[in-house]
Amino acid sequence: ALREPRDSAEHPESLAIAFALDVTGSMGKIPEQLAKEDLPQFMQLLGELGVASPQVLFMGVGDAFGDRAPLQVGQFETTAELMDQWLTRCWIEGGGGHGDQESYELALYFAARHMDIDCYRKRGHRGYLFLTGDEKPYPHVSRKAVRDILGDELEQDIPTAAIVEELHHQFEPFFLIPDLERRAACERSWRDLLGDRVVALESHDDTCVVAASLIALGEGIRDLDGIVAQLRSQGIEQRRIGRIARALMPFAASLGRDGAPTPAIDEAIELPPEHGGESRHRRP
Repeated sequence: ALREPRDSAEHPESLAIAFALDVTGSMGKIPEQLAKEDLPQFMQLLGELGVASPQVLFMGVGDAFGDRAPLQVGQFETTAELMDQWLTRCWIEGGGGHGDQESYELALYFAARHMDIDCYRKRGHRGYLFLTGDEKPYPHVSRKAVRDILGDELEQDIPTAAIVEELHHQFEPFFLIPDLERRAACERSWRDLLGDRVVALESHDDTCVVAASLIALGEGIRDLDGIVAQLRSQGIEQRRIGRIARALMPFAASLGRDGAPTPAIDEAIELPPEHGGESRHRRP
């Protein structure tokens, strides 16, 4: 009924991180590569960037109106070995809807209403939710799908925008687009929901590094220059560092952590009054 990342003696200030993979056919071999090769290293990446006490959960997302397993949900784990066990069990169904939508909103709903996270409940500190995919969400969380798949009884469908608003209480949600070729199909819809938290990658190979870096930025542990320096110290080639930095730049800039200097305001310049007064602008 609930997923509950809890504080412990070993992890007194846990940080909840949920990662939802689109496992439908349109993603090709990307989900399998992420599950088997990239995501098992996610915990190590977080540690290298200074993220303390992460607890990570993985989900598999399909289509509620055609797939046999439209939502798969693991448990929050604190070790790479336990995370790897769940990733090994995850079914890469390879199905999907017949249009340009998948049931990402079910993952959003589950995170909003079926997760009780200590970092928020005890400290008011939001966790992180990452979805990676190449389609649009359905505009509503289906009452029927929620009942059939999760057993919850809703009075009516919930607009996806409303469930995103609810989710924001305890999570910082991000949508990662695997490559630039796929962004045209889904970027606008996701930006309407998440704004700067939509990140278009240049290669799906960078998914885990970008996600870990977004957390480091959001937690104030690193700025963009610090992340680049850390990647360099690990021997990552400059070309790859460049594309990772470009993917991170818009979100880093929204936090003022992109390394750009803050422009100074000349105090000698007389600024217009904050309220009232004429702007002297005249329309032609």
